[in-house]
Amino acid sequence: MSDQKLRRVDVLGVGVSTVDQAMALDEVTRWVDAGERHYVCVTGVHGVMESQRDPELLAIHNASGLTTPDGMPMVWAGHKAGADWMDRVYGPDLMLNVLTRAAERGWTSFLYGGKDGVPELLAEKLAERIPGVKFAGLYSPPFRPLTEEEDDTIVKRINDSGAQLVWVGLSTPKQERWMAAHRDRLNAPALFGVGAAFDFHAGLVPQAPPWMQRNGLEWFYRLTKEPKRLWRRYFQNNPAYLRQIRKRPPFLRD
Repeated sequence: MSDQKLRRVDVLGVGVSTVDQAMALDEVTRWVDAGERHYVCVTGVHGVMESQRDPELLAIHNASGLTTPDGMPMVWAGHKAGADWMDRVYGPDLMLNVLTRAAERGWTSFLYGGKDGVPELLAEKLAERIPGVKFAGLYSPPFRPLTEEEDDTIVKRINDSGAQLVWVGLSTPKQERWMAAHRDRLNAPALFGVGAAFDFHAGLVPQAPPWMQRNGLEWFYRLTKEPKRLWRRYFQNNPAYLRQIRKRPPFLRD
């Protein structure tokens, strides 16, 4: 992988990694092989716009090992800035690609997130899909914040499991905050905030058809499936993003 290409494109202050799926997979592999410790933010318009209102979240995105272009608007922003090699690194696809490599290399994973029973169902479905994939542990946290004692217990549980990969399904911005707060306390080289991938791969929520994903219409598909939960996100964030990106065009950082 060319170091020149492992750059960031500034999208309203958020440094989005100029990667495609293969580049992201190779970088994660490097972390595991080298014993480095990083986290991955999988980011689209929602994450970028939440970061406009929250300086701490903005800093979390910029301190990541990778902030991948989850939605096509991030890819288009990268292309506009000159990173024509960028492609969509969609969280659910990244999860499958990394877990396939994990099965080949003998890496184990810990699933943290989802409602009661979801991590178990997810592990079962992924094991059917990826021969040889291994899960060292599963945990569905309560909806409320954990007490300090509970948090210490889950950190010990993840570390004792020996997992190299920790998959976090808490939705944005909870999962990004959790990864940033726990990065230095966990031994696993790679933490991934993949949100809806838990429900998608567990078979609980349908994914948008590929043609809608390619054309930047996944938000519309998801809105039709979960209107009460998502309408405010899309009808506030999407127009605001378009207005702001015109005023502050994306650019490649040095």
